[in-house]
Amino acid sequence: MENENEINVEISANHKLFDLHIGETFRYKDLILLFVKRDFMALYKQTILGPLWAIIQPLLTTVVFTIVFGSLAKLTTADVSGDFIIPGFLFYMAGNICWTYFSSTLQATSNTFIANRATMGKVYYPRLVSPISTALSGLIPFAIQFVMFAVIWLIYLIKGGTDIHVTLNLLFIPLVILQLILLSTGFGIIISSLTTKYRDLAMLVGFGLQLWQYASPIAYGLDLIPEKHLAIYMLNPVTPIITTFRYAVFGFGYFNLIYYLIGWIVSIGVFLIGLILFSRIERTFMDTV
Repeated sequence: MENENEINVEISANHKLFDLHIGETFRYKDLILLFVKRDFMALYKQTILGPLWAIIQPLLTTVVFTIVFGSLAKLTTADVSGDFIIPGFLFYMAGNICWTYFSSTLQATSNTFIANRATMGKVYYPRLVSPISTALSGLIPFAIQFVMFAVIWLIYLIKGGTDIHVTLNLLFIPLVILQLILLSTGFGIIISSLTTKYRDLAMLVGFGLQLWQYASPIAYGLDLIPEKHLAIYMLNPVTPIITTFRYAVFGFGYFNLIYYLIGWIVSIGVFLIGLILFSRIERTFMDTV
């Protein structure tokens, strides 16, 4: 009599192009949760303040942005032209918490094969478990930061004196978070797949993210961009994410459905390309890492 609990696993290097093992990865959900817990604990292990760093880092960055780009450089904090009263501190924090999740997830995911080569070389599990758990573990500090942002946002809303108001635009927030996950994970696994052969890419990730940050409307409002260059600027997939998030939480701002949909197409496309490339590389990465 066959054992109903018996699990048969066939490990093979022969994969079809679109054989992404999504179903098999889902069956390892307990391992994903275990990795999420491991990553979160490792991040704040042997730190005095622990998870408070998730609040301190974006808070200090926002203070610096407010002083340097707001008070000194006096860059606009408006995404659209008009006489709007927008708290600079809240403006910079909105962009910073989104960018912090995007950049940290991309960096961590881009190191998937190298960071987990010891485990992957000894134990079998769907390799997608690692980048997925990395993306999910990044949501924990993001949630802490978002709660902090929501409290400050609520204080400004109750206090009044600004143009911030509650609208149905808030429904965009879950979509923005989902797009952040897809885009950062997609770029991360593409880089992780390429760095198995080209280690130079790992050195360029941090520098590239710094340039990317200043090419995105985080330290300034979209209204700073000349109209003739706006179409090209909006092709940056991070731009519609940031502007849509501010549009959602402020109740007004810049929202263009065409650019928004293009951003989604790019995010989904990058994610799918990353999955396919990751699936192909995972078969031979132990020979090159």
